Amino acid sequence: MGAIELYARHTPDFAAKLAHAQALLQASANEHAGSIVQATSLGAEDMVLTDLIARNGIQIAVGTLETGMLHDETVALIGRIEARYGLKLEVYRPVAESVVHFVQRNGDKAMYQSIELRKQCCGIRKLEPLSRMLKGRSAWVTGLRREQSANRGEVPFSEDDDKGLVKLNPLADWTWNDVWHYIATYDVPYNPLHDQFYPSIGCAPCTRAIAVGEDFRAGRWWWEDEKAKECGLHVTEEQPAVSMIGARA
Repeated sequence: MGAIELYARHTPDFAAKLAHAQALLQASANEHAGSIVQATSLGAEDMVLTDLIARNGIQIAVGTLETGMLHDETVALIGRIEARYGLKLEVYRPVAESVVHFVQRNGDKAMYQSIELRKQCCGIRKLEPLSRMLKGRSAWVTGLRREQSANRGEVPFSEDDDKGLVKLNPLADWTWNDVWHYIATYDVPYNPLHDQFYPSIGCAPCTRAIAVGEDFRAGRWWWEDEKAKECGLHVTEEQPAVSMIGARA
């Protein structure tokens, strides 16, 4: 069974959640005209948001981080999105020199050696490119949901991030069933790894499939303590998640 067959379920309040998410995206696009971007991880939630933006003609740019360590299936989604929606994605990559120096110093399996090294890798491959994506902008859109993990259980629809930008989470109250019901209803393209029990997909060395009954994010950094399982994109300065050089959360 694929992800749609496994997860897509209509819930009684789905229509209300959908209307709210769409209204929040439109209002935010109006308020931050020309200065707002969806930072898509190319996961299921973000594919829903990109579809909502494109389908409704909402003026929000769409950008992604191509870390150099993504699965081929994830990278292929960039072209699929552009072809499907006629959008030109902003693609941000790590500074090549920083990656080379890190690998030369620590090896290409540094992420398994310590949490500190893994987070340094995230800083170089994700956080620094994100800082370039957000430079000069006043707001950004994410696919965070409260159901994703205990650390995200109180995700608001809108908040100020630690750099003073407005961070919008239009799907904060959506369930995994809601996400896949939308994907099924609107024939949204998605990563085929989701059909192989990868609910949360990051860089290839740091992602595995999960088993029945495992937590949603159990396949991310599975060798680490549960409290460490963030790359730094969605934590505040009061919750440090990364040691990095020249990067921002």
